[in-house]
Amino acid sequence: MSRFDHSSDDSSVDSRAEDFSQDFKPEFSEDEETLITRMFKLVGERWSLIAGRIPGRTAEEIEKYWTARYSTSED
Repeated sequence: MSRFDHSSDDSSVDSRAEDFSQDFKPEFSEDEETLITRMFKLVGERWSLIAGRIPGRTAEEIEKYWTARYSTSED
């Protein structure tokens, strides 16, 4: 069997990881929050550009932070 072959058990691992990532809310420092806000005003929803300015952060983390913090669905 090749080391690249995937067994059917991989899908259950992927779904658990996906469930975890949906509940995961990363903590951001005040400096990071300020930078995210400033960058968003400059470049909009270009999460990868914003993440490039914050070492150790991914575009997905920043997008989730922004969506959770500034979601307009809370009427």
